[in-house]
Amino acid sequence: MKTHVFFLIAVFVAGCLFFGCTLANVQVEMLSERTALENQVLGAYNALDTQMLLAASVRGVDSTGQISRPPAHSREYKDAVAAMQTLDFHADDLERFKQLGWAGENNQGLVTAFGIDRENVPESLQDFASRYTREEFNFVIEKINKARQAIMMRVIHMNEDLDESELGAVQSVFAKINAENARPGEKIQDENGDWQVKKEAS
Repeated sequence: MKTHVFFLIAVFVAGCLFFGCTLANVQVEMLSERTALENQVLGAYNALDTQMLLAASVRGVDSTGQISRPPAHSREYKDAVAAMQTLDFHADDLERFKQLGWAGENNQGLVTAFGIDRENVPESLQDFASRYTREEFNFVIEKINKARQAIMMRVIHMNEDLDESELGAVQSVFAKINAENARPGEKIQDENGDWQVKKEAS
């Protein structure tokens, strides 16, 4: 019951303050259309997104002109907010990596790198494709995956019904959401480990 109430509150607040990030553009659906675990994960994720927005809006100077200290938070909270900011910062690059076929969404909620291939790059992405070295590409993918892992652990810790032994199930939820949000033409991995190119919805 507590989790149900938490989810409703989180969705309401996130609906008022929500802005894009990479688990990007998570689309919250009616409770009945998702499993209880999916609802828990989405509620916690959207709450984290709201916390990132609130953290970014904290003023450094109060109304009297005095420097104000930010509210005290745990290291885990700060790491999770930093992870959300990392995903937001690299969202556009990741989208282009996936459009180019250089990366795809795997079945563990992480990004798999397929490497840089500059052949047959669409004209609209040639500028972007020419800027990245292999080292920079691998570095960005690594940063994104570390951020996603940190967020998954934070989601578990935010839900009293979950513990770290259920990480695999939480990863599967993130993978499902990432696959749902992938665009046609992007690579996604199914539950059996097979890779496919997402097709246009019929």
